Amino acid sequence: MTDASDLMRLYLAEPDQPFPSLELADPSGLVAFGGDLSAQRLLAAYSAGIFPWYNPGEMIHWYSPDPRSILLPTALRVTKSHRRAVAIADYAVTMDRAFAEVMAHCAGPRAKEEGTWIGDDMRAAYLRLHRLGHAHSVEVWRDGELVGGLYGVALGRSFAGESMFSRARDTSKIALYWLCTQLADWEFALIDCQMTTDHLASLGAVDVPRAEYLRLHGAAAARPGIVGPWQFEIPVPNSPGHSPD
Repeated sequence: MTDASDLMRLYLAEPDQPFPSLELADPSGLVAFGGDLSAQRLLAAYSAGIFPWYNPGEMIHWYSPDPRSILLPTALRVTKSHRRAVAIADYAVTMDRAFAEVMAHCAGPRAKEEGTWIGDDMRAAYLRLHRLGHAHSVEVWRDGELVGGLYGVALGRSFAGESMFSRARDTSKIALYWLCTQLADWEFALIDCQMTTDHLASLGAVDVPRAEYLRLHGAAAARPGIVGPWQFEIPVPNSPGHSPD
């Protein structure tokens, strides 16, 4: 049971108050609560391997789970159906073309789920990070309509995946395929998947101890990053008939 002194150590009362040691995290990975979603706070969190996760209307909760789920860009597991969906190329794929729209779709209702953890404050905060060149999206288009995508935060050569969505079969997997291909070309070391799910595991994500994740992330985040709007530097499907106007 957490006592009052522990709660005080976990509570972020001041804007410039540093995060407590990860050794104070509870079994769920909760490191701290409170604070704000300023760009400065978010970048400090991601640099330390911490991310916000809470329901709209709640106080902000900050997590660093142990173990941590990661995906190496070169280790994406591509099934025959996944590869076929990528190869058909009946779509266009872009980066940072519609960040706000991708977040809005990720925040929408999903089958067998109620509510969303991506509230209006989260959307506004990550849009600020995007405008500063730290948060990025991948979009999949058909007939000019956004049908799939994902978004996340980059620090150095480490990418923290936040959420993905599909409005058509396999379109989030298509977005992830091209993200991994481009990140591998840019020599990104890892994609932080944060929490384990069966879906992520099926795509090649693996659990590692938090200490190992922090070692990999720290080394990757210390390398020179690619700040600003991203564009694919590898050949990708970009049919004018599918691209947005």
